[in-house]
Amino acid sequence: MLSSAHKLAGIGADFLICPDNTIHQALPHIGARLPLPWLHIAEVVGAIAVERGFNRIGLTGTRWLVDSEVYPDALKARGLSFARPSPEERDAVNGIIMDELVKGRFTPKATQYLIRVIEGLKGQGCDAVVLGCTEIPLIISDANSPLPTLDSTRSLARAALRRAVQG
Repeated sequence: MLSSAHKLAGIGADFLICPDNTIHQALPHIGARLPLPWLHIAEVVGAIAVERGFNRIGLTGTRWLVDSEVYPDALKARGLSFARPSPEERDAVNGIIMDELVKGRFTPKATQYLIRVIEGLKGQGCDAVVLGCTEIPLIISDANSPLPTLDSTRSLARAALRRAVQG
């Protein structure tokens, strides 16, 4: 990450982004050495959640992301609470992402499972859900989710465009 950041700074980038949610776990370890500001995906999603009036956010994504503090830290910093799926659900969602979605396989069974996981997060009092993986929006959206969605990849892309245009 740090090597890539220096390369991007060297070719004239003004700021840094990465659409991979899980890699944001490394930011605290390299933040002081970054040559440019980093637009943090979970902070962008947290800001949007506040703008949209949400209070309790469900987390979905790879097991490594959902087990981490990437989103909890960013959400808590904005006064938001969060909920995670059960460990078993995290493992199953991780399998769907890595064994199916990443490989371009989109099955009704996987979609229905993710919908059930989101229903469970709704049952835990969540009023929105983070689609914390670039592949989840391939099968889950506001059209089929039991909760309003916060698409981390699209949110980061929009924030990067705003920042680039505003300078």
